[in-house]
Amino acid sequence: MRLLFLGDVMGRAGRAAISERLPGLRAEWRLDFVVVNGENASNGAGLSADHAKLLLAAGADCVTLGDHAFDQRDMLQFIETEPRILRPMNFAKGAPGRGHRVFQDARGRKVLVAQVLGQVFMKRPFDDPFSAVEGVVRSHPLGGMVQASVLDVHCEATSEKMGMGHFCDGKASLVVGTHTHVPTADTQILPAGTAFQSDAGMCGDYNSVIGMEKAEPLRRFVTGMGKGRFTPATGEATLSGVFVETDDRTGLAVDVHMVRVGGRLAQAGPSAR
Repeated sequence: MRLLFLGDVMGRAGRAAISERLPGLRAEWRLDFVVVNGENASNGAGLSADHAKLLLAAGADCVTLGDHAFDQRDMLQFIETEPRILRPMNFAKGAPGRGHRVFQDARGRKVLVAQVLGQVFMKRPFDDPFSAVEGVVRSHPLGGMVQASVLDVHCEATSEKMGMGHFCDGKASLVVGTHTHVPTADTQILPAGTAFQSDAGMCGDYNSVIGMEKAEPLRRFVTGMGKGRFTPATGEATLSGVFVETDDRTGLAVDVHMVRVGGRLAQAGPSAR
């Protein structure tokens, strides 16, 4: 199975890049299933229902959220009616929606997608992500209940993301980090067959400070004082993420590539093979 995961969609630039490029990539790379993290797609803070529909229409089979899952208030209702949107499974107990779900690709193969929030350096303590993940992967074994599985680890610390990768090695097809918006260079297949990348990066304008126009973040760094709101940068976006090819029998990864398409960082992807 050929899987694509795209990192945090950042504002209008990120949405435009998804709309313009993802349909072509699905055909060119013969993708079977696409997961997109959309948690910053609406003005850099959360995901609105309209913008969720746009990402799904462009070719995302599933859209994951994050710690800003419900910054856009209409998502509270929309997530209950749209099963392709997932929020973190260790979010607040009473949160609407679900944190994991089994999907099917066009050939009927089953794909588990799950998302979990980390605890290290996050603004508030979420429930233990490792115990949350353990129950889900145990009940959805690769090569049995599902033919592939993707875990989005939405957290700040690379050490926590790496820990989750090794914790799930051999139990998931792909473990990939989101949240920091900076793509890492550690794309690999772990010893037991799970593809891993500490952070997928963002689908946004990299002539920015993690996707935001530079002036206000720089002012706050230099002076310690804010003057205005953060606003997403609007230059050409780079699609950042990871491509994985799996063995249908075992569900484990047989090939993995960092993905950077368009914008300032474009350099890699499976089409280069």
